[in-house]
Amino acid sequence: MTAKKDVVVFDYGFGNVRSAERALARVGAEVEITRDFDRAMEADGLLVPGVGAFASCMAGLREARGDWIVGRRLAGGRPVMGICVGMQILFSRGVEHGIEAEGLDEWPGTVGPIKAEVVPHMGWNTVEPPADTALFAGLDAGARFYFVHSYAVRAWEFETHNAALAPPKVTWSTHGERFVAAVENGPLWATQFHPEKSGDAGAQLLTNWIETL
Repeated sequence: MTAKKDVVVFDYGFGNVRSAERALARVGAEVEITRDFDRAMEADGLLVPGVGAFASCMAGLREARGDWIVGRRLAGGRPVMGICVGMQILFSRGVEHGIEAEGLDEWPGTVGPIKAEVVPHMGWNTVEPPADTALFAGLDAGARFYFVHSYAVRAWEFETHNAALAPPKVTWSTHGERFVAAVENGPLWATQFHPEKSGDAGAQLLTNWIETL
């Protein structure tokens, strides 16, 4: 019998950790909610949720040494997944209400306000994944996911100059304008939407992540 994958939901004060815990347990993971440094480093997978303002989330993450944990895990090829603001803080910077804050800079890019008639973007929406994506494997083209956000990355700026390195796979969605809905980049996966609130489609996506751990 295959052992369950060990996942830590990182609890730095800015995420709906209970919903994430339930969704991961539903797809067969052994889940722990903690900010313990050693557990976060040792787990098969680390999930970083995020709810609230970019600057506040970054401050909370740094206070819990989460920035160091994410960097060290990725340097060693250890899987990390970010959700909602947990995805946004992986970019270089965020600008909200005129306040600019530095992100983790795993990818270049700026998180800024969505330009749409109705904000926040709240509810179900489809996405446009690239070909050969492991993140959306087994999902129909019309699969819908649950979004709640007023800010997003609207331009993908990362360029891969080394032909031996596979470029990140970027998924898009549209609400008023196109924005980055998910990224698959080696051990680092992230979604702007909430897979833990996206029913069967979200469960399939989390299963896809668990199977890579």
